[in-house]
Amino acid sequence: MLRILAVIDMQKDFIDGSLGTPEAAAIAAPLASFAANWEGPVIFTRDTHDEDYLNTQEGRRLPVPHCLKDSEGWQLADPLDEVRRSRNCPVFDKETFGSRSLGEYLALQNELWGVEEVVLAGVCTDICVISNALLIKAFLPETTVAVVSSLCAGVTPQSHQNALAAMAACQVEIR
Repeated sequence: MLRILAVIDMQKDFIDGSLGTPEAAAIAAPLASFAANWEGPVIFTRDTHDEDYLNTQEGRRLPVPHCLKDSEGWQLADPLDEVRRSRNCPVFDKETFGSRSLGEYLALQNELWGVEEVVLAGVCTDICVISNALLIKAFLPETTVAVVSSLCAGVTPQSHQNALAAMAACQVEIR
């Protein structure tokens, strides 16, 4: 049975770029260490937008260009990218908050090997972490889904706490 770590959207734009926060910057190095020492598969997601981002629903509601494909801000933070490269981890580029291809991949891993648990960490707790946690619960309803709260950061500390409470109500373990 696999224990999989999913590192959500730890990209430069969310750490010190256009949507960066001190909280996201503070978790980058500890999360890289956690991922480097994880006993089991590690996978990454990457928020991915095209040049027409401002013409999308998300872009109209959050008119801050970020994570434009192949830009510097789209890249994973250096310590996390080092983990990705050294462990040859899969990366799921996603155009939406939740990644359907991540859910499909995890469902396939469950069919092949059995997935005991999926543990999530990253940003933003209140947008993409919660979206992917609930999506994974939908794809793998009998698999433990957990979030490492100290290795996540939200848009604000309050929205981070709100997201943790919402996930706990949906039977996501908060660690």
